Order: sequence, then C-alpha cells, then structure tokens
Amino acid sequence: MEERIVPGVTSEIGKLETVIIHSPGPEVENMTPGNAERALYSDILNLSIARKEYSELEQVLRKYASVFQVKDLLVETLEVQEAKESLTAQICEDENDCELRDRLLEKSPRELAGLLIEGVVIDNNTLTRFLSRERYSLPPLHNFFFVRDAAIVMPGSVFISRMANRIREREALIMDTIFNYSNRFSTEIIRTMNRNPAATIEGGDVLIAREDVLLIGNSARTSSQGIDFVLDIIKKQNNGKKHIIAQELPGTPESFIHLDMVFTILDRDCCMVYEPVIYRSSKYQTVSITIENKRVSSIREERNIPEALSKLGIDLKPVYCGGRSDPWVQEREQWHSGTNFFALEPGKIIGYERNNYTIDEMSRNGFEVIRAADIISGNADLKNYKKVLVTLEGSELPRGGGGPRCMTLPVKRKPADL
Repeated sequence: MEERIVPGVTSEIGKLETVIIHSPGPEVENMTPGNAERALYSDILNLSIARKEYSELEQVLRKYASVFQVKDLLVETLEVQEAKESLTAQICEDENDCELRDRLLEKSPRELAGLLIEGVVIDNNTLTRFLSRERYSLPPLHNFFFVRDAAIVMPGSVFISRMANRIREREALIMDTIFNYSNRFSTEIIRTMNRNPAATIEGGDVLIAREDVLLIGNSARTSSQGIDFVLDIIKKQNNGKKHIIAQELPGTPESFIHLDMVFTILDRDCCMVYEPVIYRSSKYQTVSITIENKRVSSIREERNIPEALSKLGIDLKPVYCGGRSDPWVQEREQWHSGTNFFALEPGKIIGYERNNYTIDEMSRNGFEVIRAADIISGNADLKNYKKVLVTLEGSELPRGGGGPRCMTLPVKRKPADL
C-alpha cells in the first residue's frame, strides 16, 4: 500500500491533487416518478446519458489529479472486518432491521458495497412485507453522485456531514467508514451525526475561501445549529483568528438548496454570483463571525459575501450567472447549476456548457472556453491557458439538481497563496 494521503483543503481553488467522485449507477435508475420526490428529485434521469456526461467530468479530472471512486474505496474498506461489522450495524440500527444485518454480513465486500449503494430488495418473508408497497428494505442512494455533500475536507480534518434528509444519511455513514478505516487516508474525523438532531450541515453549503475563512450557507439543508456546531469546533482549536461568513438562503425553490448554487469562487480575483440572492435581496442576511482566543470576538451583519470577504483582504470581482440584463435568463441558468463551478486550479474551472449567457459573461471577464472533449482527446491542455472554462455536456446531469462542484469531493489541494 502506498503512503497514506493526509487530506487537507485550504481554499476552493488551490491546485487539485486528490479527489473523490461517484459515477451514477443503477441506484439512479432504481427510481420511479412515484418516489422521485421522496428521493429529492423533481424528475427521473436517463442513466445512459447521465453516465456519458459524467464520464467527461471523470476523464478531465484524471488528466490532472488522482481520482478515487467511492465504490472502489468502499470495497477496499469493507475488506477490514471491523469496518464491515461497524457499518452494517449502524445501517441496520437506522433501519430498525436486525435480519437485514445478517443478510448483509454474509456478502463479499464487493457485493456488499453494491447493495449499500444500489439498494437491497425487500425479502417478502412476512405478510407485512408481502403487502408492502415498498420495493426496497434498504433504499438506493439516488443522490450519491453528488458526493460533495456527505463529507467536508477542511485544513487538517474531515467533517462528516449530518444530512438534512433521512434518505441521504447512509451516504455520510459510508464516507465516515471510508475515512476512518481505509488504508488510503490518515486524518482527524469530526462527526456531527450524533449531535443535536437540528444541527444539519452538508458539504454544498461550505466553501473554504482561505485557510482562516469559511463561507457557510444557512439553507434548507444546513441549519443555524449546524453552523454553530462548526463554530464550537473552531472555538476549541487554538489556531489563531478564524472567520465564518454565514449566508442565509431562500428555502425555495429547490435550486437554492446549497450556497454553491448561488456563489462559487473561480480565481484569486473573481467569483460567480447569482445576483438576485447575493446582491439584490434584503431578506437574507450575511453574517460575519470572528473567532479568536477560543471565543467569538465579534458577530455582525454585512451587506453581502463579496463585501465581507473584501474586509478580510479577499477582493473578488463578481461574474454574473446568466449575465445582468434579463432576470428570466438568470433564473433559468441558476436552475441548471449556472453558478456551480469546480476549480482544478486558480482560474481553471469546470462547468456546464448549456448555460450560454453565463459562459458569455465569463468570456467577457477573460476566461477562454474549451470543451471537455478537447481536453480528453489531447487537443487542448490547461497549462496553455491562464484563465479557462472547461465545459461539460450537460443535458441530463443538471436535472438531478447539481453541477461539477456538487459531484466532486476534493481531498487534497495545494495552497493557493490567497
């Protein structure tokens, strides 16, 4: 086994070294119009097209970083008997199904990994189960290709998320098991799962602006109590002055579920914003919190995120999702993850090609635009560009409710010298 990777991310844009992804599989297809809403979808996806589009993302990532698939990591981890027993025990306790545990423990690590992600079909060995309208005793993890949400890699530690919806809790359990037992990683793990049930927090709401500055969305998925949990962890550390900028978000529509759906960092000097929420709304507060000497030394309202960052020495020019001229265009492109960009390194980012007005806005701000296919074929190379947007085909994946940032969990980045 190679030397263990020590996870550490100190910014959104530092050069990517290691990343975890999860390609959509049968768990996405194991959904019907009748259960789509419970699965947190507004529609069901065409898996063959979603896989093709996701493959572009994976192939680009593999050109520039070490890439791990969740299922492969889980198979390796389940080779450790203690990990296998612990994870199945936690899952079966959550499902209140002791028989299920025996059924799972007899499986090989590869078979078990598949069942934990793709679902376990109900065993009709009782009248209650026979009459049940449910197909699965262990539901498929339809959302797991949005791997960002279940864990948050910080400077020197990994936070295991407490998911807002029960149907996603197993994702966090799996990521906890991988980081805790895998021979691939060595890190401190901070768990929120057994804390205050109201303290929910998901990775899409947490952006690392700088090693000492966190941006956290107070959203439908991340509660104020969840942010307070992070605040308490930081207070216990003795690492100098730290800052949290908390941004309230609308509870609806569902495209506002996380902060990275209205704000992402593109480069050392610019950010992508959904203007109606970040700049125009007075209903949703931006709150800046400073922690020093293990206590909160100040907490105050700011006008918006870019202004709060500027006061901390991070000056970011806004680039506008959907442009600035037509609110309908802005709304449509935000719905299709028009702000949800993922940085391979400063100024070199990945996004969907379907958001034409957003792409035009980025071109006006100095970003050259190339297709993922050109990177994959070798006809283009990031090293030949200073600022570049790599565009992915995106007709099906955006319908799941997320973009490239949602679909990636950076484990290690180089410092970005912000």
